[in-house]
Amino acid sequence: MSSSTPASNSTAWTAEAPVAPAAPVSPWRRTWLRFKSQKLGYWSLIIFVALFVVSLAGELLANDKPLVVRYDGHYYFPILKEYPETQFGGDFPAKTNYLDPYIRSRLEANGNFAVYAPNHNYYDTIDYFAERPFPAPPSAANWLGTDQFGRDVLARLLYGFRVSVLMAIALTLSGVFFGVLTGALQGFYGGRTDLIGQRLIEIWSSMPDLYLLIIFASIFEPTLWLLFILLSMFGWLLLSDYVRAEFLRNRALDYVKAARTMGLSNWQIIWRHILPNSLTPVITFLPFRMSAAILSLTSLDFLGLGVPPPTPSLGELLQEGKNNLDAWWVSVSVFSALVATLLLLTFMGDALRNALDTRNRGSAFGGGQ
Repeated sequence: MSSSTPASNSTAWTAEAPVAPAAPVSPWRRTWLRFKSQKLGYWSLIIFVALFVVSLAGELLANDKPLVVRYDGHYYFPILKEYPETQFGGDFPAKTNYLDPYIRSRLEANGNFAVYAPNHNYYDTIDYFAERPFPAPPSAANWLGTDQFGRDVLARLLYGFRVSVLMAIALTLSGVFFGVLTGALQGFYGGRTDLIGQRLIEIWSSMPDLYLLIIFASIFEPTLWLLFILLSMFGWLLLSDYVRAEFLRNRALDYVKAARTMGLSNWQIIWRHILPNSLTPVITFLPFRMSAAILSLTSLDFLGLGVPPPTPSLGELLQEGKNNLDAWWVSVSVFSALVATLLLLTFMGDALRNALDTRNRGSAFGGGQ
C-alpha cells in the first residue's frame, strides 16, 4: 500500500492574513468627497480660487509703474513707493508719470533699466501720450482695449474683480456672524425671546435698504467702509431664519436633553452640540451670499452710489460701457467677467448643497443619488 505525506507531496496549508477594517471616514471627510465628486462644482471652486489668487497679485501683473528701476547705480521700487519726477531727471517735483516718453528715455539710457509688469498699460494713470483716441479697441498692447480715460480694461477688470470678491467675502463673514448669533439665540431660548426677536427682524427687513443707501450716500462721502457697514446691516436676515429653524428643531432632540442632564451650560450646549449640527444651511448659504454681495456692489457702482473713483469696480465699467455704446469691448468684457463669476459661485453652491444633502448618503464618496 502506498501512503502519501501531505506535508511533503502537497502544498502546505497557509493561513490567510486577516483583512484590516477600513478606517472610519469622518462626516466632514465624507462631505468633502461628495463635493469632490460633483465635477462641475469642484472645478468651479478651483477656477474661482485661482482667479482670486491671481487678482491678489494684481500689482505684479498689471501696473503702470515699474516693478524695479535701476537709475544711476541705485535701485528703486516704484510699486512700493512714490518717487518725484526729479529723481529720474525730470523738471517737476510731482510724482513720476512713467508713461512719459521723456522719463522712459531716461530710464533706458546710460545703462539704466526698468522692469515692468506683464501688462503695464495704464491702470490708474491717464495716458496723455497715447497714439489713438479713447476709448480704443483691443490691440496687442491692450488686449481688451481701453476705457474712456485710456485705462486698460483688462487691468481694470482684474482689480475690479479683486475689490468685488474681497467685499463679498467680508459681507459674507459679517452676515454669517450676525445671522448665526441672532438665529441661535431665538431658536435656542424660544418663547418671548423668539417672539420679540422675530418682530424686530420683520420691522428691520421691511426697511427700504436702497433708499437708505441713497440717503447715506448723499450725506456722507462714499467709501468702502461705509458700503460695508450699510450692506452688512441687511445681509444677515435670511440666514437668521434658517439658523433659527435648525435650533428650534435640534433643541428638542434627545442629545440636547442628555447634555442638560449632564449639567452642561447653555453656552456649552449651543457651541458644542447644537451649532455643529445646524451648520448645513450656513455652509450652503456662503456661495449664494457672495453672489448676492457682488451683485449688490455692482448695482450700487452702476448707479454711482458705490466705491468712489478711481477705485476699479465692475459696476463702474458697466456704466462706462453704457455711456460709450460704440466701445463694445468695455461692455462685453465686464459683462462676461460678471456672468462667469456668478456662474462659478452658483455651480459651487449647487455642488455644496448636494454634498450636504443627507438623502445623498448612499455612497461614502458621494456617488449615491
